[in-house]
Amino acid sequence: MIFKRGRYSGFLRPISYIIDLIIIGYFSMDIISEKSDILNFFIFISFSWIVSTLLSNFYEIYRFTSVTKMLGLIVKQTIIFLLLVFAFFGFFNELSIKSTSIIKYVIFVMSSIAIVKFAIFFLLKKYRKVFKGNLRNVVIIGLNKKTDQLRKYFNDNPDYGYQLIKIFDLKGENKYSIDEIFEFISDNEVDEIYSSVAEVNNQELAKLIEYADNNLKILKFLPDNKEIYSKKLDFTYYGYLPILSMRRIPTDEPINLFIKRSFDIFFSLVVIIGILSWLTPILGLIIKFESKGPIFFKQKRNGLDYKEFYCYKFRSMKPNPDAHIHQIKKNDPRVTKIGKIIRKTSIDELPQFINVLKGDMSVVGPRPHMVSHTHMYAEKIDKFMVRHFIKPGITGLAQVSGFRGEVEDDNFITSRVKYDIFYLENWSILMDLRIVFKTVFDALGGDDKAY
Repeated sequence: MIFKRGRYSGFLRPISYIIDLIIIGYFSMDIISEKSDILNFFIFISFSWIVSTLLSNFYEIYRFTSVTKMLGLIVKQTIIFLLLVFAFFGFFNELSIKSTSIIKYVIFVMSSIAIVKFAIFFLLKKYRKVFKGNLRNVVIIGLNKKTDQLRKYFNDNPDYGYQLIKIFDLKGENKYSIDEIFEFISDNEVDEIYSSVAEVNNQELAKLIEYADNNLKILKFLPDNKEIYSKKLDFTYYGYLPILSMRRIPTDEPINLFIKRSFDIFFSLVVIIGILSWLTPILGLIIKFESKGPIFFKQKRNGLDYKEFYCYKFRSMKPNPDAHIHQIKKNDPRVTKIGKIIRKTSIDELPQFINVLKGDMSVVGPRPHMVSHTHMYAEKIDKFMVRHFIKPGITGLAQVSGFRGEVEDDNFITSRVKYDIFYLENWSILMDLRIVFKTVFDALGGDDKAY
């Protein structure tokens, strides 16, 4: 059946395609006058739009999809669409369409599509919350901290449309057997089953999968990870052989890599030309006047794929043999007077935009550690090396989430790694922008951990 309680209509995605193609065709009449040319353009752009959106997952929007993720998809598709339109008019250059007209056309089209997309998204949210439609009945198997977090998630977000029917305890006084759970699910029209892997044994796990497959129930698992990391598994096929990867990294995709690198180059050029060009000689004189030594401090750090590079900073400490071994602490006597100021405002980090321009670093990413510390944490902290799947950053999600500066204990670095892994698995250009703005705001206010 094309309609089923708790799920979207099977017509919803095709209708979205049709609406978007109508918008594309409607605005094309403003830049192309001849009907035959409009037809050629519409055929080309419609085919290209469908193929590109399938590849970019533009229509992969679900009830739990975040607004940030949607904005990221729109930005990505806007860039792809702009390139496709320029490609068409580049091939048919006899049409003599101005570049400004093409850019204006793309802006009108993508703005209209974005408005429609968000309108449908929020109307469905309102429909689920107010009219109690499009609901999915769900149950949770297992009683622990993770399942309680999931219960709270369902209850706190009624607009997502998940109606929690029951939580089954498998080990307590009022425990249920797996067969009793199956009977309840069958009698109460449950749509989705969420099970904690930690609460079921191998035999129960096999029975759960078999029951879900045979009864057309959606089965999802809360991973059995004692750590606080997220797991974002990537499922694919090698021929007919199913392969499960540990994680999918968005910046591995060429279009995302292009967007991130373009942002890095643009932002670093703005800082180098607009700030460092005049700040460096002024600050350099002050640094040299207060203490002997170089203006810049360079230190080996580990970057992408664990490769070493020299990370640049304005020198904020007196030259000392421990600079490459011991991290700075609060009220560290090695810090100069000007050093305290530039560290408090994070001005000492600005030369790292040279690292960004060179390609050693990114504006946003996991903060690189000293080589000696990287070796130490790699041996002590589980998943620490995962951070090196992407370029290190001047700032990062961990830094704006309260985990910057001195590493106080193992829990501190574990939390930092948690945020770093979340970032590399959920990257979007909008997340980068949000982190940059938060970093600037914290720097202007004076971060307590900046010393």
